[in-house]
Amino acid sequence: MKWHGTRRPAGVLLALTAASGLLLSGCSGEDGGTGATSSDHGRTQDVPRPAPDGPGRYEGGEREGEQGSREVAPEPDHLSTFALDVDTASYGYTRHTLAEGRLPDPSTVRPEEFVNSFRQDYPRPDGDGFTVTVDGARTDEEDWSLVRVGLATRAAEPDDDRPPAALTFVVDISGSMAEPGRLDLAREALGTMTDRLRDDDSVALVTFSDEAETVLPMTLLGGRRDTVHEAVDSLEPTDSTNLGAGVETGYRTAVEGLREGATNRVVLVSDALANTGETEAETILERISGSRREHGITLFGVGVGSDYGDALMEQLADEGDGHTVYVSDEADAREVFCEELPRNIDLTARDAKAQVAFDPETVAEFRLVGYDNRRVADEDFRDDRVDGGEVGPGHTVTALYAVRTRPGAEGHLATATVRYLDPDSRTPHEETGDLETGRLVDSVWEARRGLTVTATAAYFADALRTPGRRGSALPGAPDLGELSERAESLAGRTEDADVRELAEAIRTAGRLDRSAPAR
Repeated sequence: MKWHGTRRPAGVLLALTAASGLLLSGCSGEDGGTGATSSDHGRTQDVPRPAPDGPGRYEGGEREGEQGSREVAPEPDHLSTFALDVDTASYGYTRHTLAEGRLPDPSTVRPEEFVNSFRQDYPRPDGDGFTVTVDGARTDEEDWSLVRVGLATRAAEPDDDRPPAALTFVVDISGSMAEPGRLDLAREALGTMTDRLRDDDSVALVTFSDEAETVLPMTLLGGRRDTVHEAVDSLEPTDSTNLGAGVETGYRTAVEGLREGATNRVVLVSDALANTGETEAETILERISGSRREHGITLFGVGVGSDYGDALMEQLADEGDGHTVYVSDEADAREVFCEELPRNIDLTARDAKAQVAFDPETVAEFRLVGYDNRRVADEDFRDDRVDGGEVGPGHTVTALYAVRTRPGAEGHLATATVRYLDPDSRTPHEETGDLETGRLVDSVWEARRGLTVTATAAYFADALRTPGRRGSALPGAPDLGELSERAESLAGRTEDADVRELAEAIRTAGRLDRSAPAR
């Protein structure tokens, strides 16, 4: 199938589809990859603006003031800008749906969340900020490549070295949460987490059904764990779902228990099937916008249940400067609440955005895979009043592009820049990385592990979003049968349990797709 990219109007981002980060983002050692990496922690306002200096097109060479990398972007038509996102809920919910013998609704498939569900071994910085790695590989379609932009924060500190946490848990106890794998899972995970948090951490508990109630105000765990356990054990499902009241009460409780010098966070645990009160994310968050902005309290969403309000939870997390994950069983819940949450409480970057500048001398067209809801106008990249994403230690963020190079073109292909604010001082910083056409691997299936896993996850999401393979968004896209074989081979080569689960999910989707009624 021939795939065609779409050029966007000048100055407007063209972003189509494939990005805990608090919790389930990958973190590991180093993978040099095939691209260039940069980590320049001190640069702030001295970086040139993305637009060229004059009306003419950027012609390629270095300009006065540049130091070894192209920081002057090409014409606006070759810019792509988005807010960072480390959500993974879409992939988790898809795996759960497939395990139940159903193909997911294409509207719930967000390719960036598939991509960001896998460990990436990008080099990591020594301090706050990011490293930027850009690499890529050619596809089976002539002149088309997949280009990966990888961002990594420093490794998470040992638990004893992190700042204390002030966590307000907002737990859905509506009738729909009575289904096995919902409230029972949350109760067990919260109880175990209570035992694993430090004595100087504090916890508050808010519940909601048709109304919201603060069951436990902010409580220091040292000497009070029994009190917290009693509150968690008392959770029982009741009536309808007034999610808006729950979020509003949760933020009020978080503000009342605000701790200076601690990480203050609201953790929403729900199937997000709102049916009472406010049911729109924007309206819900308008009611708590002051506490979000003034106190920097971020919202982390934990989705549960076979029937799950995926879109609402994602919007709440995006607008609430937070992240989402999905948990389907005890192992997922234990990983989220007991391992990742205590380890990754801190923030290393606020309002982080990425901008990729493709060189018009070598690139004919491009398309960002995913990040549909995270688009940022190109001219707002360095406007620090425009929201970006919040990222913590131990995280990686990956963005994938389909890129058509000009026939026979050689030289500079793209420059990726990440801009973020220091979480304490709000001082802006930037780091960059570059890619040359000569560093593109000949085949995406022969690239290093991380890039091939990224491509496999993106192709899988693409297949689920385009039933019958009509209008595929990615060049060189294999059908599910071939992709399953590729994934099985990759799982054997990497001996990676997460890749093995991906291969199993692709195999299941292929079987369900074959048995589905003809469209």
